[in-house]
Amino acid sequence: MILETLVVGPFMSNTYIVGSEKTRKGMIVDAGAEAGKILRCVQRHELTIEFIVATHTHIDHIAALKQVMEATGGKLSVHELEAKGQLLHSLSRVLGPFIGGSFDKMPEPDKQLKDGDVLEVGTLRFQVLHTPGHSPGGISLVGEGVVFTGDTLFNLGIGRTDFPGCSFDDLMHSINKKLLVLPGDTQVYPGHGPSTTISAERQYNPFLRVVT
Repeated sequence: MILETLVVGPFMSNTYIVGSEKTRKGMIVDAGAEAGKILRCVQRHELTIEFIVATHTHIDHIAALKQVMEATGGKLSVHELEAKGQLLHSLSRVLGPFIGGSFDKMPEPDKQLKDGDVLEVGTLRFQVLHTPGHSPGGISLVGEGVVFTGDTLFNLGIGRTDFPGCSFDDLMHSINKKLLVLPGDTQVYPGHGPSTTISAERQYNPFLRVVT
C-alpha cells in the first residue's frame, strides 16, 4: 500500500495520500490546505484519485477540497451529518482565506457515508466508522492494518469538544467502542500530529486511563 503523510496549513493538519501499488487507484483523506502540495504528491505516485474523504468538515481539514476535486476528479465523500452541517460551513467561509484555502462553500458531496460503508480503492478496502464527538458526523476509516481517525483520537491525546456540535460523552463512546476495540497493532493516523498504535493509546494515553 502507498501511504504518505503531508502536513499542511497553519494548523499543521495531516493530509493522507493512499493508493494501491497494483492498480494505482488512490484516495485522499482530509484535503486540509495547500492544494499544490497535495497534487504534486498524487502526481509523484502516479495515482488516479477515486475518493477524497473528509473525516469531518472543520475548515482545517477541507480548505483545499475544491481545487483538489477539480484537478483529480475524485468523489467527495463525507458522513451524511457533515453534509448538512451549515454552521460549520459558515465558520469555514470566514476562516478559509486565513489557512491557505480559497474557500467559498463546501462542494456538494458525491457520496454521503454511513457507519459500516466500505470504500474500495483498487485492491484496498476501508470501512467507515462513525466516530462523533469532535464533530457530529466525524468518521474514521479502518482497513489494511491502519485507521485514519481525524480529530477523534491523537497520539497521547483526544479531540476537542468545545466547538458547536461537539460532545465529550460521544467522543469517549466513539474512542472506546469503535477505536480501542481494534487490534493493538493497528497503526493510527490522526488528523494532527504523529502516528501511533491502538495498543500504545490503550496503555499510555492519559485522557483514556480513567475510562478504559
